[in-house]
Amino acid sequence: MRRLLAAPGFARLWVSAFFGETAEWMLQVALPVYLFVRTGSAVTTALSIVLGLLPAVLLSPIAGIVADRWDRRVVMAVVCAGQALVVLPLLIGTELPVAAVYAVMAAQAGLASVFEPARSALVPELVGVEDVTSANGLMSVNGSVARLAGGWAGGALLGWGGLDRVIAGYLVALAVAGMLLAFPFRRATARRSVPEQADWLAGVRDLAGKRLRATSVSALLTSLAQGMFLVLFVVFVLDILRGSEADAGLLRGVQAIGGLAAGFAVATLARRVAPVLLQGWGLVAAGLMSVAIWNLPGATTVLGVYVGLFMAVGAPAVVAGAGLLSHIQAETGPDRAGRVLSTVYALMAAGTAAGSLLAGALVAVIGPTVLLNVQAGLHVSAGLVVLGWGNGRFRRFRARKVVTVEECRLSSPPATST
Repeated sequence: MRRLLAAPGFARLWVSAFFGETAEWMLQVALPVYLFVRTGSAVTTALSIVLGLLPAVLLSPIAGIVADRWDRRVVMAVVCAGQALVVLPLLIGTELPVAAVYAVMAAQAGLASVFEPARSALVPELVGVEDVTSANGLMSVNGSVARLAGGWAGGALLGWGGLDRVIAGYLVALAVAGMLLAFPFRRATARRSVPEQADWLAGVRDLAGKRLRATSVSALLTSLAQGMFLVLFVVFVLDILRGSEADAGLLRGVQAIGGLAAGFAVATLARRVAPVLLQGWGLVAAGLMSVAIWNLPGATTVLGVYVGLFMAVGAPAVVAGAGLLSHIQAETGPDRAGRVLSTVYALMAAGTAAGSLLAGALVAVIGPTVLLNVQAGLHVSAGLVVLGWGNGRFRRFRARKVVTVEECRLSSPPATST
């Protein structure tokens, strides 16, 4: 872990990711709550989430090729500048039309669909494939802190100062993230150049192949659950727990505390556990803990109880996420990583959109508690799929990292700056 942070390139990416994710969480928490308070409609909130996800699906082919063909650091810096520009309409100082909020969420999602594959594909270049799981654990640590800071700040600033305060804080965090990307990185592994006629379907073929098929199905089920959560969480806090906007931000943010411990554990122990096992057992644990949370209001609605529970459920969620990302990074070469990862993110965006629509349409019909239990069940199912439950037994995976590293070393030119 210390060795990774001693690498200047990765350390700078790590800090930049913290500020970028803090900014992202501020908007992810504040905008759905803002719309729900404005309209009182879970359907409106669900629609905003869907409109914020569709660009990620539609732009997946372009995002993957951009991440593989161009300098990933430069791509990320340009995206940061674009995200700052598209959010400026929210600072007009008057009550915004709902359509304006929709447009900003869609633009942000479109830019993020380019940013995320580039950043995830850059990590193996900076640390080498053998350390990618440890690096993802460290990225999860600052992601957890960013979630805590950004989630709380998004809800608190919205409740205390309005949307313009949220946007001001967002712009400051985003500016710091962009400045840290201004100078070249020293790479541990260089990728081969991608031909001009690069096939964007390479990512689809890889995910449909034997090595990543179960992981892809698991990712889809997980994203369906996440989409339902994005809508139902707001209803859960404001209607079932009778909380406030600030309470919603707090509960979204405190998951990061459990994620901190999990991130450090993954960074330290990553070499001992195959990534798919991290993903599978993390999802099963997160689903079972969610069942307990969603059914507890019948006994108590004391906010402090839920603060503790949301802290705890953040740990398996981080473990599962690090396992998913590490498995995909290890199974794909550096020349295809951008296209594979952009396809994964598109698949998950589509699943999240579907889950949001499902929750928004059904919450008034069958109630939030039933849907929240379905959401938890999807997490458990996703974990069992990747563990091989469908084959009648749990899989045992052997790490393939050594072969992958040697292949990368043989096919890669000497380390360079980017």
